[in-house]
Order: sequence, then structure tokens, then C-alpha cells
Amino acid sequence: MADEITISIDGVEIKTEPGKMVLEAAIEAGLYIPYLCYHSGMKPFAACRMCVVSVEGGRGFPAACTLPVQDGMQVRSETDEINETRRGVMQMLIADHPNGCLTCHRIDICGPSDVCLRHVSVNDRCITCPKNERCEFKDTVRYLGMELESPLEYNYRDIPLEVSDPFYDRDMNLCITCGRCVRVCDEVRGDAAIGFIERSGRALVGTSQGTSLLESGCEFCGACIDVCPVGALVEKNHKWEKPRTVQKSICPHCPVGCQLNLEFNGDGKFIRAVADINAPANKGQACYKGKFGLEFLNKETAIKQPLIRRDGLLEEATWEEAIAFISSRLGDYIGDEFSMLTSPNSTNEELYVAQKFSRAVMKTNNVDQTSNVTPELTVGLERALGYGAATNSIWELENSKCILVFNTNVTENQNVVAVPIKKAVRQGAKLIVIDTREVELTRQADSWLRPSPGTELLLLGGILKLLVQGSLHDPDWISDNCEDPDTLYYVLDTIDLAAVSLETQVSIDDISKAAELFAAADSGSIVYGLDNLNADVHRGCVVSLVNIALLTANLGKPNSGLYPMRTGSNEQGAWDVGSVPYRLPGGRSWTDEGAKNEIESAWNCELPTNRGKQATDILSSSDLAGVKSMFLIGDSPNFTNGCFAMGYDHLEQLEFLVVQDSFMSPATAVADVVLPRALFTSKDGT
Repeated sequence: MADEITISIDGVEIKTEPGKMVLEAAIEAGLYIPYLCYHSGMKPFAACRMCVVSVEGGRGFPAACTLPVQDGMQVRSETDEINETRRGVMQMLIADHPNGCLTCHRIDICGPSDVCLRHVSVNDRCITCPKNERCEFKDTVRYLGMELESPLEYNYRDIPLEVSDPFYDRDMNLCITCGRCVRVCDEVRGDAAIGFIERSGRALVGTSQGTSLLESGCEFCGACIDVCPVGALVEKNHKWEKPRTVQKSICPHCPVGCQLNLEFNGDGKFIRAVADINAPANKGQACYKGKFGLEFLNKETAIKQPLIRRDGLLEEATWEEAIAFISSRLGDYIGDEFSMLTSPNSTNEELYVAQKFSRAVMKTNNVDQTSNVTPELTVGLERALGYGAATNSIWELENSKCILVFNTNVTENQNVVAVPIKKAVRQGAKLIVIDTREVELTRQADSWLRPSPGTELLLLGGILKLLVQGSLHDPDWISDNCEDPDTLYYVLDTIDLAAVSLETQVSIDDISKAAELFAAADSGSIVYGLDNLNADVHRGCVVSLVNIALLTANLGKPNSGLYPMRTGSNEQGAWDVGSVPYRLPGGRSWTDEGAKNEIESAWNCELPTNRGKQATDILSSSDLAGVKSMFLIGDSPNFTNGCFAMGYDHLEQLEFLVVQDSFMSPATAVADVVLPRALFTSKDGT
């Protein structure tokens, strides 16, 4: 690296980069300097003073977390004077924290049933703390070698525990006021639901509004729990459980792809999820679904054996019996009378096999995902740009100067995507929200356009009109990068802004403000969904959003672009491997003759020639669009939220239904055959 510099820590030379702090450089090099308030991803705080060091030629003991590296710097971390300073600070910290066990030489061998020879109160013992064995505070005390007896008097705060919130408990008697929880909520999450408060002259952590986290606007993402170095903030469920194994996996709840470290106890029971701080997709962040919504892993009602319906009742069968029965029945529905509907949390490998079975064995393109209810979300993008996916990484949103959020409630559905958006706003970026609903991001928006339901496309046309009419577009860039812009200009010339304002109930001034904000930014991003729109305007809205990005030259550069908000966790994978009606493996169109010939040669079969039916075509049609047999993998909320018009009732009309799922559901209740499905923690895949 051209700008690499060298520093020395306790005689060990390490390479680092200008702009980093000494503590960061040490951590990256694998050298230990104790700390309690520092945490990666947050600004240095220098409150705990555990990371104090000395610098050759410097004065005093600066905190390593706020000390910038300099080429040739000689740092000392392990001297008697420095460690004595740390112990002095630690004496003050443990005076306000239960410490009878912290300084005891028997701490590593003492069990919960042992009688304490020092007569330490049960409430003060580490063995009864929910964070025992994973407490950074205890590790730091042990590292410093604190004396058994402290010269300072221990004062128990006697603060009642807060256990009224739904997902985690708060015990402020254990808080060391390091500020990690406050800072992660404010700096990283952008919520500021918790803050520093004062009680009887003491600084503590509490809710910034109201008395509960619910009243304070908490999203229950769990970030504060993950960074807390003590037992002050812990999950309500399994709070006393200790992890014995950790498994890395991908959250199955949404398409962000958050990587989680799943902790299991000695019996193999799932106890908690911790977001992986090194994961590129989520950078140590999660949401309430990923953090607290995986308890189904412990359900004891999982389907373990195939079931076949005999005389109206589902009865256990062997795999051989179930496969033979399915094979004998499916033979009657070869062709377009069969449909395969896969789950959005299937792996790419599972999705590939599902579409190959449909096309090569059942001779139909009727293969889809149950979450694929708004295909125009990316089809419109593909028609305009040539590829149907986000143009940039979601973390580039953090450095975008203006963000347009269209018809998507990201804080609820793709929560972690909202993290870089909020951080961008905190850094001065402009936020435009176009939505008929009041969503969380509308509270932070510089411009909230709230059109009458059904007029969203017209509103986008008005914005496009003002971009051109006000010379807010980039004609040179458009001429170099776009085809036939004159056609767009001609269409926009026919739009009457007064009529747009009247129809949408949004003033021309507000539309103009939004257009000017987006055009004035050096980099602009568009995060969009199709949550509340009629299907007949889906394509038009996506194309209009693409045109807004093109007119303002916000494609093909960092911190800009378009971000479609899918709902299924692996919807992109399904499109890539061909597990949708109009795609073949490789994401190629089903009408691509070259692709069809290649696949037919590889599979040694002929591909079906009819266009496949989507899940919405089948499950919103009174006659199931001619489908008489179905293989359904997993359950879906779309059966009950109105996306599939007839819901589960339609499944009863099928002549033969196979359901593969992890647990019994309304779909399995009407199935002819039920097959077990492995949970995401029990399988490998991409």
C-alpha cells in the first residue's frame, strides 16, 4: 500500500494507514490493549481510560482510541506506570459495580452451587450474572490483576430492573456508563432511543423519551445488547444460557443478507443471534427479526417424517414410500397442469434443482417463488439498463448526498438498508420520501411528497417534467450515455403540471423542491419499492425512476444508483438460477434461443416452449390458471396478506398437492403429501 506507515507498539513493528488510531492499528495487528468504551464502527469516546498508552517524546498518557498514528511512532502499552494508572481508574469503576467475584482468585473454579467463602451476596456474584463467561469487564479486571480488596467502598445502586420491554431486560446496577449503547443507537442506527440520564447525581443510561423503550422509539434491533460489555443489557429469552458452539449463517428473513453468529448451548439449543461485525452485507447490524425472530429454531414440532394422506388423514410414511407415491401421481400432470412454487429462503442450489425438475421432468416453465409478487421491480430496471439488480452496494448510500425513497417502508421490511440512509441524513444528505403512508423515514425527510393513492406515476412524471423544464438535467451526460432522449423530452412536454398537482394533491412548489434537491446533489440514490401500487403502474413507475436517475447522471458512479427493495430473502438468487417462469439458468430469458440450446445440450432434454405462469397468476385465478397439481416449498405470508387473492382456499382445489415444509401449516393441512424441510441452520448452500 503506497501510503502505508510503520509504528511500534511495545517493541513490535506493525504496518498501518494514516488516519487510523493507535488502538485500531493494534487490534488489526492482533496486539491487545485493554479497552471498554471503544467499539469498531463508532467514533472514539475515550471515556473508560483503559487504553491509555505512552508515546516516546510525548507527554502524559493519551487514550489509544483517540491517538492518531504517525510514521515512526514508538508506543508503550505495557509499563508499570501505565498499568497502575489503569488500575486506579478500574478501582473507581468496580466501586459502582458488583465486584466480590471480579477480584477473587477462585472466580474460574467457583460454581453456582458453591458457598462463597467471602460471603458475597448472591446478587453480586458473577456466576449469577447473565453475561458471565462473555463479560468484557471481567476479562479486563482479570487482565489488570486487580487486588482482592479495594480501597474504595462498594456502593450498590439498588436500581429496580426494567423487564417490561418485550425483547430485552435492563439492569442499571451493572452499567459502567461506557456509553457504547448510547452511541451505537445514535451514531450507527440513527435512532437515539437511549441516552445518558442523571439519577441522584449519578450518570446512568436510560430512555431518551418516556419510561420504556417502546415509548422512546426503539426499533429493537439489539445493537445496544451486542455492544454492551457487561450484563446491563441482555436478551430476555435464554438470558442465563452460555454459548458452547457458534455457527455463522445468513438471516432468512429479508434480502439484505445479514450474516449472523448463531449461538447454541451444550444441548444444541439456539440461544441468541449476534450480528457479525465483519460481514460486508450488514457490518455488525441486524433488525428485530434477525435478532429476536429465530426462536422457531427451537420448536419441537418440526416435521421429521414424510406424511401421506390416507382415508383423509395424514399418516407417517418412509421416504421411499413418499417418493414412489409422488412419482406415480405426478406422471398424470406432465406439462402446464403442474406448478412448482419455491420458498424465498431456499438456497441457490435448491432453487436450481427445483427449476430443473420443473423443466426437464415435468416439461413446464411454471416455476416461481412465493415472494415474487412484484416482478416489475427489477424487470423494468432490466429493460432500461440491461440488468435487473441494484446498481450499487447498499453501504454506498451512507455517502450519497441525496436519497429518494419511493413507496417502500425499509425500516420495517429491509431494516438494515435504513441504517446507511439515516447515517447519510445525519451527515447532511437530503432525504426525499414519496409515499402515501407515514413511514419512519418521513420524520427525517427534507421533502415528503404524499400523493393521492394511485397517482404516484403521475407525480413521477411531474418531477421528470420539472427536471427538464428547469434545466436541472445533464444534457451532455445524457447525450453520451442514453438512447433517444428526444422521445422522453417529447412525452414530458405534454405533461400539464397544474393537472399533475390537482390530481396528486401535491403542490407544484413541493414537487419543484424535490426535483431541485435531487438534481443539486453531487450523488443521488433512489431506493424504491412497489408496496401500495396497482400492478398496472408498476412498470411505468420503475421506468420513471430510472429516467430520474438518468436525467441527473446518477448512474455508473459511486454513492448513487437505483436500489430495488425485494421482499424475499433469496429472490435475486431465484432469478439468477432460473427459478422464475421467464428466466433460465444464468438469469437468461426463456426466449433466448442460444441459452435454450445450451441448456438442452447440457441436460440432454427439450425445454418447454410455453411461457410459464407466475405464482400470482395461479393463486389469484379462480381456476388456478389451469394448474391441477403443485409442489409447494415453504409457507408464505402472501397467502394471508392479500397478494394471493384466494389464499390457502385455492390450494384445496388442486387435484394433487405436495408440500415440503419445516412445520405444519394451513398448506400442509390440505396436502396429499407432506415432506420434511431442513431449517436454514441445518444445510449448506449459497
